[in-house]
Amino acid sequence: MALTSLEVCAGAGGQALGLEMAGFHHSALVEIDKHCCATLRHNRPGWHVLEEDMVLFKERAGDFKGIDLFAGGLPCPPFSVAGKQLGERDERNLFNDAIDIIADAQPRAVMIENVRGFLGAVFHDYRERLKGQLDKLGYRTDWRLLNASDFGVPQLRPRVVIVAMQKNRAEFFDWPEPNPHNPPTVGETLRDLMAARGWRGAEDWADKADEIAPTIVGGSKKHGGPDLGPTRARAAWATLGVEGRTIAPEAPDPFHNGMPRLTVPMVARLQGFPDDWHFTGAKTNAYKQVGNAFPPPVAQAVSAQIARALRRRMLHSVSG
Repeated sequence: MALTSLEVCAGAGGQALGLEMAGFHHSALVEIDKHCCATLRHNRPGWHVLEEDMVLFKERAGDFKGIDLFAGGLPCPPFSVAGKQLGERDERNLFNDAIDIIADAQPRAVMIENVRGFLGAVFHDYRERLKGQLDKLGYRTDWRLLNASDFGVPQLRPRVVIVAMQKNRAEFFDWPEPNPHNPPTVGETLRDLMAARGWRGAEDWADKADEIAPTIVGGSKKHGGPDLGPTRARAAWATLGVEGRTIAPEAPDPFHNGMPRLTVPMVARLQGFPDDWHFTGAKTNAYKQVGNAFPPPVAQAVSAQIARALRRRMLHSVSG
């Protein structure tokens, strides 16, 4: 049973990859950033990538009426604790535009990812209003804080996932169960990449980098430099023996001294991307794409449950 999806704010493909792995066929991916679009097209030439503003795209959302899943990683700054938490008053808030698209496209299910700040007490009324809007459109809505490390990603990355199912399908959806074992450590994850140019200290470093990674930051336009984040974030990386002030163009050479830096492919692996997913553009721009991403394994875990619910409903209808 082929399932279709429409994704907005697709970024560099983290959520899209997860949906693909869960069996969804992308009817379209909407993304305004030209660099992210270049990455999407480079890795998946067959995907229908639309480089345009979501606000403008919504005017023809009806062209996608009847898709199985509407998905999106809506902008995080309106709800981030690192920002002003303006929520719906933030000009970057696109939830209302998403509601307009959902109203016109009438997907069978909705999946939206955002930062944990969305669950803050200050946004209680906003969340209830959002749930009410979706209820009027025929959906039952729930949300959950999921940590990427519970799904095999070697990183402490909590994210809120909102799932809305058409009411006649909602009973078939269950949230994914966390993995029964811990993810690999940073050292286990990056051992081979750190040793790629013959660095003699790679094995010793990997043995000492024996925890999962802190949250990867630096993907926003405001704080999107070629580093692993502000002072506190860099201090956390230092405990794992990683120099976080800059991103390296390549792995350490054989005689490297001191803490190594991460490369873009290393950060991508810590985000749960497969090694064959290439981020186009210069180092800083590529790192921004990685830093903003929704880890594919988490997207896969949730969307696989959505796919399961949709198929169970189909089978239930047939047997009924």
